[in-house]
Amino acid sequence: MPLRNTARTSLVDLVIEQMETLITDGEWEVGTKIPAEPVLVEQLDVGRNTVREAVRALVHTGMLEPRQGDGTYVRASSDFGAAVQRRLRRAENIEAYEVRACLERDAARYAALRRTDADLAALRDALAERGRAWDSGEVTAFIDADMRFHRAVAAAAHNSVLAELYGHLSDALRGTLEAVVPTQLPDAVRHQFDAHTAIVDAIEARDAEAAERAALTHLTEAMNALREPDTEGNAPRTGRTSGENDHA
Repeated sequence: MPLRNTARTSLVDLVIEQMETLITDGEWEVGTKIPAEPVLVEQLDVGRNTVREAVRALVHTGMLEPRQGDGTYVRASSDFGAAVQRRLRRAENIEAYEVRACLERDAARYAALRRTDADLAALRDALAERGRAWDSGEVTAFIDADMRFHRAVAAAAHNSVLAELYGHLSDALRGTLEAVVPTQLPDAVRHQFDAHTAIVDAIEARDAEAAERAALTHLTEAMNALREPDTEGNAPRTGRTSGENDHA
């Protein structure tokens, strides 16, 4: 979506609206840097103060995040997502993961009842991508693929509120996954492949009970990994969520 010239009163509000649209529509993706101030001034045809006030307002909501000496980045895809992330920064990892687990379990159940053929194809593709990412040995790629898979399950539930809330929780917990997955490799994560396949199989069979059980099996293992000491004998990972320091 191209930026359009703004030539009306209440310029700050109009610039804020345009920036919000760019973020919510995915033109400015979460984690990416927005154009520099001079570029925005030129494209919007407004003054520097107007751009600064608009950016400041979106920083206040939590959608944007300034990084000293680097620029301004997209922090959340909506003010709702920003509010979720602010709350999670005050939560324990395990508390946030338990909420995510509740959503995943219900998402699997609803997906089994409501999925379309297109949903099923997306799930199979995401499952295959997860396997390829595992084979690559790249932890970041594996986490990306794993998150894509679970988002596909949430999307197949056809409940927009559930899908959005699940997405924001997953974004906020990404740092936790980055801490847990390397300590689980290779045995625990490999074992979860059967659980993920079982989720998709149950959704394909429209078996809501089986989908919920399969999701619960996977989620229980993941939460146990958070509660237990890691392989170096360190304490369980039940501290604050990584949203305090994470820029993902």
